[in-house]
Parts: sequence; structure tokens; C-alpha cells
Amino acid sequence: MITGDSRIRLLVVEDEQSIRRLCMTVGGALGYLCSEAESAEAALALGPATSPDIVIADLRLPNMTGAELLREIKARFPATEVVIMTGHGSIESAVEAMKLGAYDYIQKPFRVEELRMLLRRIEEKIRLVQENSVLRERVETDQQLDGIIGESANIREVLRMIGRLKDSWIPVLICGESGTGKELVARAIHYRGAFARRPFVAVDCGALVSTLMESDLFGYTKGAFTGAVKSKTGLFQAADGGTIFLDEIGELPLEMQAKLLRVLQEKEVRPVGSNENVSLEVRVVAATNRDLEVAFREGTFRKDLFFRLNVVRIDLPPLRERRSDIPMLVQCFLDRHAGGENVKFTPAAMRLLMQYDWPGNVRELENCISRALTLGDRERIDEDDLSPALLGRNGVGKAHFAEVTESEASSTMALEELEKLTIQRVFNKVGGDKAKAGELLGISRATLYRKLKRYQILADLSTAKGLE
Repeated sequence: MITGDSRIRLLVVEDEQSIRRLCMTVGGALGYLCSEAESAEAALALGPATSPDIVIADLRLPNMTGAELLREIKARFPATEVVIMTGHGSIESAVEAMKLGAYDYIQKPFRVEELRMLLRRIEEKIRLVQENSVLRERVETDQQLDGIIGESANIREVLRMIGRLKDSWIPVLICGESGTGKELVARAIHYRGAFARRPFVAVDCGALVSTLMESDLFGYTKGAFTGAVKSKTGLFQAADGGTIFLDEIGELPLEMQAKLLRVLQEKEVRPVGSNENVSLEVRVVAATNRDLEVAFREGTFRKDLFFRLNVVRIDLPPLRERRSDIPMLVQCFLDRHAGGENVKFTPAAMRLLMQYDWPGNVRELENCISRALTLGDRERIDEDDLSPALLGRNGVGKAHFAEVTESEASSTMALEELEKLTIQRVFNKVGGDKAKAGELLGISRATLYRKLKRYQILADLSTAKGLE
């Protein structure tokens, strides 16, 4: 991978010192960060720490051939480009090495200009691959940023903070409920500024297996534990020079919090099984849906780690606190999911969207739009095309939903059963008058009739007013 300062890392593996030094000189003149090894074993030991972009390896090495080393490098660092050096009688072997994944081979003795041109070609390929990756990430991020657009005052403040932090190394803590777009904000901070060409590594702390957390975050060496048949670079090393996003940071156990604190303080990691620390420079963006101040008072989160992370804090507002942004978000999600079709929401359906509290926030809104497009007629979305959750919690009259008892609300009844129960109670209250019931429920007469038929409420109230 390309490191934080964007310089290419070159590793030269050659047992003959004069050739090794020549390759190092050529790489140094090109501005590369160069390291050397006189054996394949020494090269593999350096691998996790150097994360080479290019390896130049002699075909004939003691104890392990260049082809065997090539297999190991490609297994550990698939993106690393390998050049095989060979003598006059080994061209066929070098060609075989290319079939195994080597970028090219160079025949000894070689001219300095020949090696320089070869390295330049490889560098151009690496830069192109990296730029394509960055462009893809930027396009995806720009598309995803639809989830945090808006004109409300609190969302404008979030966007202002993104602009202020995009070029800074300072730690950031993003707080907000699930579905508010915490990872989108983290990616925006990274890809909108000077870090865009550097690594962005997202880590879901809540999904890490407790017994593997340390090795996943900090890496491990070959033989560090049973099953460690080869060394592995940790997620912090993978983010070296860029940003590591620690999502759901509050889910880390206390023991791992202490180790994370040390990494942040010392700016180095020690892979499991290693006696040496690896220096790194990483911007940390953490996120949580928990109140970490309450957590450290309760003893479930380290106070010193909280203050280390909480240098700059961004609070993402829940969707219910920025309802004025809902029409704009709806249009964005229609553009994203409608496949170019001109789909409109009826005023009644939009009213339901505006009234609903959205416990799942922007993510739930997008899922709601996607569902409506799938189940609706693709021309106009009416209230009966929306999720039953909207009808059960808002569209069926907020005040009347409160009439459902706590035992009923906490039961495992389906949303449709809850909707049916609410409609039944409203009808009882108005004596079966459809006009009044529709008005109280906030739905049209036609929609009400369909629901009455679906839930067979007509049969139950056949003698009620207005239903003959």
C-alpha cells in the first residue's frame, strides 16, 4: 500500500550486497522509502512493518527461491508488485514467476536506466490503481452524503464541522443514534480533504470477536498463536498515514480500551507475538450511539480514553429533530432508487412521513422509500404504500396509539395486528362513523375501506353507523 506521505516503499531481497546496494540507490534516487534483506526469511520478517509496494527479489536465494518468496508475498500483500532478478540461464524460471503473479523480470547484469524505467512503470501502475480506488470511494461517498444533506440549522452545523476538520489530524468523536449517518460523516471528513489519497479503514468495534480483537487491530507475527501460520498486518497499520474509523467505540471491553489508549498516546502498535513496536501516524475518528460520559461514570468506559477521543465532538441530530429536511431527503432517495422514473408522493403520504418519529432515523427513511417503490405503482406513492410502522405509530393517529396498553405494546404482536387493534378502537370511539374515523386516523376514505376489508373489521361492525 502507499503510505501516509505517498512515497513508494521498495524492498530489495538479494544476497549479493553490491547488487542490493545498486537497487537501493536507484530506488532512493526516485524518492522511494527503501529497505533491504539478504534472504527471503529476512524479507518476510520485515514485511508487516514495511508494507512494501514494490519488491525486487533475486530468483536464486538461500533456503527459498524467488518464486517461493513471490507466493508468500502475494499471499500476504496481494497489491504488492514483484520484480524477479535472474541470470542468463534462468529466463524460463523468471517467465514462470510472471505466471505466478510477478510484474516483470530483469536480467543481470542490468543497466541503471533499465531498472529505473521498470520502477517508473510499476510506480505509474500503483498510482493509477490508487487514484481509481480513491475516485470510487469519492463517488460512493458523494452519493452516500445524500444521507446527511439538509438545510436545517443543526445539519448545517454538522456540514460546517466536516469542512473544518477535513484536513486536521485531531481526533474526532461522532455521537448520534443508530441510522443518523455517523460513518457517512467520518468518510466525508476523510475524503473531502487532504487525506483523500490515504487509507480509510472502518472498524465495527461491536462486531470484533473478543478473543481476536488485539490481533485484528494490531496484527500478529507468524507463530504468535495456534493457527498463525503467517504474519498479518493489523487494521491500525493498514490505516497508517490515513484515517481509522472506530465505530461503536463504546462496545470495546475495558482491557482493550487500555491497549487502545496506549496506541493513541505512543503512536505505535506492537503486533501479537512481536518484541518490537511499529510506529504509525493515524487520524482517529470514533463514533458511538451511547453516552460515554455516563459510561465512564458507571465504570464501563475509561475516563482517560474518553478525553483522548473527545477532542472535537460532532453530535448528529436524529431525524425527528430536523423534520424540515425530510422532503429533501425523500427526493434524494427517490432519485437513487426510482431508476429514473418520475415518482411522486401524495400530500397524505408526505404528511405521514413528516409526522412519524423515525426511531431508525435516515436509514429507516431510505428503507421506507425503497419499500414503497417496490410495492407501490411506481407513479404515485400513497399512504397505504408506506410501511405499517408509520400507520401503527403515527398515521393511525398519534393520540389513539397511546391508548394501547403497555402490556400490548411490549408484546410480540405484529405491526399489522397493532394497526388492526388501533383501527378497531377508533371505530368503537366514533360509533363506526367512517368519515370521523378516517379524519381521526389521518387516512383517506378509500384507504380506510381497504384496511377495514383487509382486517375484516366490516363484519365486526356491520351494524355500526355509516357501514351499511
